[in-house]
Amino acid sequence: MNIVIAGAGAVGTHLAKMLSRQEHNILLIDSDPAKIENLESQLDIMSVVGSCTSIGALKDAQVGKCDLYIAVNTSEDQNINSAILAKKLGAKRTIARVNNSEYLESENAEYLRSIGIDTLIYPERLAAEEIVASLKQIGSRQLHEFSDGRLILIGIKLWDNALILNHTLAKMGEVYGADEFRLVAVKRDNRTIIPRGNDTLKYGDLIFVVTKPTFVHNVFALCGKEQFEIKNIVIVGASRIGIKAASLLEKHYNVKIIEKDREKCIQLADRLKSTLIINGDGRDMTLLREEGIKNIDAFISVTHSSETNILSCLLAKKMGVKKSVAEVENIDYIDLAENIGIGTLINTKLIVASHIYRYTMNVDVKHLKFLTFSEAEVFEMEAETGSKITKHQLKDMNFPEGAIIGGVIRGSETIIAKGDVQIQAGDNVVIFALQSAIKKVIKYFQR
Repeated sequence: MNIVIAGAGAVGTHLAKMLSRQEHNILLIDSDPAKIENLESQLDIMSVVGSCTSIGALKDAQVGKCDLYIAVNTSEDQNINSAILAKKLGAKRTIARVNNSEYLESENAEYLRSIGIDTLIYPERLAAEEIVASLKQIGSRQLHEFSDGRLILIGIKLWDNALILNHTLAKMGEVYGADEFRLVAVKRDNRTIIPRGNDTLKYGDLIFVVTKPTFVHNVFALCGKEQFEIKNIVIVGASRIGIKAASLLEKHYNVKIIEKDREKCIQLADRLKSTLIINGDGRDMTLLREEGIKNIDAFISVTHSSETNILSCLLAKKMGVKKSVAEVENIDYIDLAENIGIGTLINTKLIVASHIYRYTMNVDVKHLKFLTFSEAEVFEMEAETGSKITKHQLKDMNFPEGAIIGGVIRGSETIIAKGDVQIQAGDNVVIFALQSAIKKVIKYFQR
């Protein structure tokens, strides 16, 4: 696929690295020659130095021949204008990053589609929604819903109180019910394993389980996780993510925001309805004690510093907070943060990549998520009529190594994938796969 990326910032750079590894033809546009030169020395990509709103630069980038145009500059005005121009010049699909939720309202989004922007991406809103989702099930590191919540993927760390510790997968399914959940991956020693029936679960494993909503409580019990109700939340950092998360959470919880910048605090007082605004440093233990940290159920740190967010969450854990969420934009820190016990990690680059990557796949992908703690992806796609995946039962399918089917949505029926299940045309299938197996998996779902 021919892909043009406008903007060599953090998001654009991450997309260029990821998509170039998938053997797409990538061309990057940016007005900063130093950024372009640096990326060209690292990646197998082409480039154009110039403004993405310049028709000349877009023609030099041959956007008229591109399959996908992605505008991810920090300026939403540039992104909107360049995506419209790219579409006019012949780009097949355009995606633009925005920083204003007004653009996502159905009437406005429809208007933008009519003038050339096929898809809008608002990373901070997506991150805020992911934070809200992470608070639905306390005890999980990650939680993602498929087909409007009819199948759920949960990432859970196993400690010494887990009932399934030292069980093989075959034994676990036999004892606890293979019809209700399926373990699709294990992260152990910074390596992601697609498990088989004779694999044993060990202390410290991060496991990923696909289950039905009615069995979620049982999964947590088997993993030794105690559920509790969240009432009180502290958010450190009045970033766009922090503000959006507060606006979503204050409808159902008692929310406080701690922000160092006094001017921001004054502005926030008018923007948020019931959130309490506190001017201070979220790493100040005295301040946290004064604000009743011992009564806080969830602590969310979303400042612009990954280091500050990690340290703040560690402090909160030390002071007794059970649920912590940290924005960690430095990908090199993710394994570190997971190993030291930060509950949920938010990374906008991975969130944006998840939403964009599905447009590069030649099948109907309804939902795709890059997992923060793993070099794997989980996605939902529809089985086409006559596709290879519909020919045999799963046990006879010889499905690619590095991939596993977790569950199936068939009409009103929700099915956990077992060996005797046979996929039918029109089924929505939830798949967990390492990146090395994705191309092989896709072939199973094509005619």
